[in-house]
Amino acid sequence: MDIGPVDVLEVAFPGNEFNGAILPALEQLISSGTIRVLDLLFAYRTADGEVGSLELAGITEKYGPLFTSIDGDVPGGLLDAEDVAELTDVLEPNSSIAVICWENTWAAPFVSALEGSGAVVLDQARVPREAVLAALSGAES
Repeated sequence: MDIGPVDVLEVAFPGNEFNGAILPALEQLISSGTIRVLDLLFAYRTADGEVGSLELAGITEKYGPLFTSIDGDVPGGLLDAEDVAELTDVLEPNSSIAVICWENTWAAPFVSALEGSGAVVLDQARVPREAVLAALSGAES
């Protein structure tokens, strides 16, 4: 089975009302075949300290059409109650976090080619966006 590298992104939102503003960009990445969402959840802490979470089924119930293009295509099972507990431990009151786990489907053929050639990946890293922007702006001056 070809599978590309998998990333997990944690995104904090002030307050507990997700407005769906990130969904058009996420939908474009999915529909273009760039990524495949493997799991998705939201965790929150209310103003009085109560914690909770929503997995995709609960998210679609609450936000309906915002997630219809994703619902049904997400296998799930990668994020669990232990992840929720870790996330909610660090949340400030009246805040929330989204965790998105996706496969970089665009890279699956390259990963297969590496394996087929006998290559061994020694390391893989992400460079923070801010560091890249700073380096590029320095190179342009």
